[in-house]
Amino acid sequence: MESLLFFALILVAFYFLIIRPQRTRARQAAQLQARLVPGVEIMTTAGMFGRVVEVNDDGLVLEVSPGVQVRFAKAAVGRIVDAEDARENDDTDADDTGADDTGADDTAARDDATSDAEQSDVSHDQASRGRTSASE
Repeated sequence: MESLLFFALILVAFYFLIIRPQRTRARQAAQLQARLVPGVEIMTTAGMFGRVVEVNDDGLVLEVSPGVQVRFAKAAVGRIVDAEDARENDDTDADDTGADDTGADDTAARDDATSDAEQSDVSHDQASRGRTSASE
């Protein structure tokens, strides 16, 4: 009797931990795919932004840049980008491309990258000669 109760407990846990969340995700994906219509701005699961141009049975066509259209599977749609999200992204991009007052952060980052690249070259040269530590 105990083994039967234990087995039933495992099945209930399996349902609540695996099957139910999977059904919820599938339902959400179906709802998202149903909202795909031409003109909607989306982000794919790979992070590419685009505007839906055409919706087919199994996929859709996105315009990622003026005149550039690519085909995607409907399952590749990560989310629909709201107009507010798009404005926030544009504001963030504008802030990132603005000129710094000091420029010191950029210079320090370039110096660090240069010294890392030089160290990598030295390590590569030593390794190609059979040396594995920097002290040799």
